[in-house]
Parts: sequence; C-alpha cells; structure tokens
Amino acid sequence: MSMQSVAWDMMYKSSSAPSNKQLRGDRRSTLRRIMTFARPHRLRIVVFLALSVCTAVLTVVTPVLAGRVVNLISGHGSGGTIVGLAVLIAVIAVAEAAAGIGTRWLSANIGEGLILDLRRAVFDHVQRMPVAFFTRTRTGALVSRLNNDVIGAQRAFSDTLSGVVSNVVTLILTLGVMIAISWQITVLALILLPVFVIPARRLGRRMAALSREAAEYNARMSTQMTERFSAPGATLIKLFGRPEQESSEFADRADRVRDIGVRRAMLQAVFMTALTLVSALALALVYGLGGWLAVHQHLSAGAVVALALLLTRMYAPLTALANARVEIMSALVSFERVFEVLDLEPLIVDKPDAVPVPHPERGVSVRFDDVSFAYPAADKVSLASLEEVAHLDNRGGKTVLHDIDLDVPAGGMVALVGSSGAGKSTIASLATRLYDVDSGAIRLNGVDLRDLTATTVHRTVGLVTQDGHLFHDTVRANLVLAQPEASDEEIWEALRRARLDDLVASLPEGLDTVVGERGYRLSGGERQRLTIARLLLAKPSVVILDEATAHLDSTSEAAVAEALGEALAGRTSIVIAHRLSTIRAADQIAVVEDGHIVERGDHPTLLAKGGRYAQLYRTQFADDDDRVAGGDQTQCCPAGA
Repeated sequence: MSMQSVAWDMMYKSSSAPSNKQLRGDRRSTLRRIMTFARPHRLRIVVFLALSVCTAVLTVVTPVLAGRVVNLISGHGSGGTIVGLAVLIAVIAVAEAAAGIGTRWLSANIGEGLILDLRRAVFDHVQRMPVAFFTRTRTGALVSRLNNDVIGAQRAFSDTLSGVVSNVVTLILTLGVMIAISWQITVLALILLPVFVIPARRLGRRMAALSREAAEYNARMSTQMTERFSAPGATLIKLFGRPEQESSEFADRADRVRDIGVRRAMLQAVFMTALTLVSALALALVYGLGGWLAVHQHLSAGAVVALALLLTRMYAPLTALANARVEIMSALVSFERVFEVLDLEPLIVDKPDAVPVPHPERGVSVRFDDVSFAYPAADKVSLASLEEVAHLDNRGGKTVLHDIDLDVPAGGMVALVGSSGAGKSTIASLATRLYDVDSGAIRLNGVDLRDLTATTVHRTVGLVTQDGHLFHDTVRANLVLAQPEASDEEIWEALRRARLDDLVASLPEGLDTVVGERGYRLSGGERQRLTIARLLLAKPSVVILDEATAHLDSTSEAAVAEALGEALAGRTSIVIAHRLSTIRAADQIAVVEDGHIVERGDHPTLLAKGGRYAQLYRTQFADDDDRVAGGDQTQCCPAGA
C-alpha cells in the first residue's frame, strides 16, 4: 500500500472516529462478546491472517531482489542470473497479487458474514421488544444501528485485523532489512516520520470535527426530508402554506454542508501536498546520503535502490499502525452500540413451559382478574441514544389501571366506554399481550396469558385499531401477513366479507396493486376495511375493536360497520365504542374512568341508574340515538353477536 493511499485511509478513519465521550465501557467484556460472533468464522480468519503475513513477507522481498539486480548490472554480472532474478521478481509479483486477491475474498466473506450475523441478531431481538420500545425510539436511529454501526463493527475484521497483522510483519521485516543494509540511513529516515504522522493526526482531529458537524446537518436535512416528503407531512406543509420557509430552512442547512465540504477539500489538498513533499524529502535523503556512501565505496548501488524501495514501504505500515488505536476504538464503539441494543431485555418472553391456548376451536373466553398495570419507565424499554436525547425521561411507573375485573364469555360481547385517556385502549393492549400486567391476571379459557405461548395468543386474539396500519406493499402482501399460506380464493372471500372485493377487482393490478405508504392511496374507509379483511383472513377466536370507525365519514362508517359485523359474528369480542349502535348490541357495557371500572350493565339498566354512563349518553350518544330513531339503522355488529 502506498503512502498516499494509507494517508487517505488515515484521514477517513480519524474523521469518522468516535469522540472521547463515546470511548467508554467495559472493553474486555466487549471483546469477549465479539469473539462469540467471530467463532463461526475462525477457520477463515486463521487462513486470512496467514495470507496477510505471506503478503507482508513478499512485500519486503521484492526491493531486496531489485537491489541485487542493480548490483549485478553495475558489476557486469551474469546475464542468466539477472534474468533469473527478474523472473523470480515476476513470480513474487504474481504470488503477491494472488495472495492479495485471496485475502480480499476472505476479508469480504468474513466481513459480510459478520454483517449478516449481527443484522439478524439485532433484527430478531428488536422484533421481540415491547410496543413501548417503538413508541419511544426514533426509527432512523434504530435503522442506523442495523446499517452504520454494524458495518463499522465489520471493519474490525475485514480491515483493522488484517491491517495490524500485516503492517506489524511488514514493519519488522522492513526495518530489519534496512538496518542490515545501512543503519545510518534508516535512523535518518525515521527522523522524518514525526513530520508526517503528527500533522496527519492533528489534521485528522480537525477533519473529525468538520465531519461530525456535516453529519449533524445532513441528519437534520434527512429528518426534514423524511418528515416533509411523507404523505401526511407534505399535506400539512401545503395546508399551512409554508413551502418557502421550509425551502429556506433546507437551503441554510445545505449551504452549511457545502461550506464544510469546501473546507474539508482544502484541508485534504494541503495535507496531500505536504505528504508528497515529505515523501520526496525522504527519498532525496536516501539517494543523497546513500549515493555519497556508494561513491565512497561504503555502500553498493543496489543497496541504495533497495533502501529507497523499502523506505516507500516502511512509511505506509508506520502510518497505519500509528492510527491503529483509532481504528480499533472506532470498531469497538460500533460493537458496543450494537450490543447496547442487544442488551435491552424484552419485557415479554415465553416461559420455558408455555403452552398453546387450549381448545380455541370451541370458543375462547376472556377474563380480567383484578388487573392493575403501569406503563414501563423509559430505562426499561429504551436507550437515550435511540431517542436522540441526552437523558431518558425518568417518568413512568404510574398505575393507569386499577383492579380491573371483566368477564367475557366465549361468543359474548363487552363494550367499553369512557372518557378519552380513561384506560380503554390500555385494556385492549393487555388483552393482546402487547404488555404484561403488573398484578392480577388475564386468562384465555382459564389459562393466564403469561403461561401461554405468545404466538398462539396473537393468533387467537385479533385487534383492529382506529388507525389500521398498512405497509407500502401490495394488497396481497398486506393481507397474507395474517395467513402466509392463504390461497387467492381465501383472500377474495375475506375481501368480499369486508365489502372490499369490488374495489380491489377494479384496481389496475388487482391484488398486486401497491397501496402506498401506510395505505395512503386508499381512502380511510378502504384502509380500515382492508385491515378488517386481514383480520378475517387470520380467523381469530377473539376480536378487539379499538374505536375502529372513530375517524370515518358516515358513508365509510356504514361500509366498515358491515365489515365489522362479519368480523364479530360468532366470536368473543371486546369493543371500545363511540357509537350507540355498538353499545346496544353488547351483552355488557363497562364504564372505565381513571383506570377503574365504575359501572357495568346493559344499556337500559345503566341509563336508568343516572350515573356516569347516563352522562356519557347525554354528551356523546344522544345525537346517535336520534339518528337511529330517525331511520339510520347502521349497526356495528349483528344483533345478538
């Protein structure tokens, strides 16, 4: 590797190196964990290191042979010997090239294999994290762990490991040969090393500061583009008439990045010019002093040539090794950031003896038995670095549900009503085991959720929220998420029951039509019916509706209500309701306030009591009752469901 290429690499590593605040943690523990990921690749690593050593040896042999050729030429040696040495140099060059290709192949395999292992480990671990983790974490910061930090960790094996080994071997051999040829010239050549290394490291720190500043502005631009270029973000900007101000803010950040880019380019140009000058001075020293010694018969001409060639191969490993600590610490920080995510313990894990939901084909009852719950504090589910804050919010642990008792028999329906923030959606989250209760128990067919496998719980209990989420994928892909092996006939049947088959059939690509980010190519009612079709395809025994028609117009609501009727028919259901028609169909109504169930009963009974339900009826449901009385008979579910 040439001095210039090593210098460029050094500047890059220095500019991307972590700050001192990042360089902390138990390095010994980190190294042990790294070894667990490296163990499956140990055979390739050994071969990789052996080839790196061979390459280093071959690097030193060539200048020595070149010096012998020069001596033979100047001493009128045998032509056959000269040709033989030239052939040997050529063979060594071919061997060095082959070893280089071999080390690159092994490096790529080890590095990419490590990336695969780390990404799979992080991805699988993140999937097991609770919903609270995702509500707090910035998606971009989490994705960065899977991309930038994993790749940074991979460099420890593909670049740093081989670089340190080969550079140490090259340096030892080169210095040994140079000292054997002329220790005086070797010492003088080493004197120039600080002239090169010290400015390079100082410049690297300046480059690092500029790089961090540029990264910050680039991140802000990326955040602005991500938020403003999404469908709801673009709509919001247009509605409030802020395109010019947004453009101005973006331009200011882009201008700053441009200015930083110019400064970095000039620093690099100055550095490379100085490097070329130092390299030329070092070679001038070798040729000047070596030539003088050769003229006075103290050194051969071939030795001068060998020293000059060896010098060019000595500065590269010296420079790289001078920067090795930065490279190693950068790699360790990347590993630590990956392990930081892996060290977050999932709050919900299956017990070793967990069992499936018993006899779901006979119907499933749901029982809340004296349930209390508090959302977990931030330090239990998140990281400050993933939230991009200096310190985690230490609030949390406040009980939001108190002593909830609720019994939903198989095939029965319970409606939950109450003020916003009373705890209704929290009850729905607990029933689907998105969180575990703090005290009490939730039972399916008499078995505690915590004693059941999470997979069968999620197959048994289906949830439809007021904001049904769709991926930027095809209609088919969004549906088969519920049942990957579903046939086209089953998909179309689910769409028919969700009152969406005609619409999908009219789309340009039918089931293969892409619905857009979060399904924004569809109307609100169409998105909601598509999520209901997905639920129908999953065929859960228990259905929970969390205000599934809350934000729809009357026409869309009527279509969704029909689809919900199909979803609830014959199933155990818990409905968080905001429409009187839904409540009237329920076997029991539970009124939730401040995390307590304050009233329960059917509609006439609760209305006659004149309590909290009667107040809610007068403020929220009276208009709905008038519409029903006037002829609007929209039902969320069939009578008696």
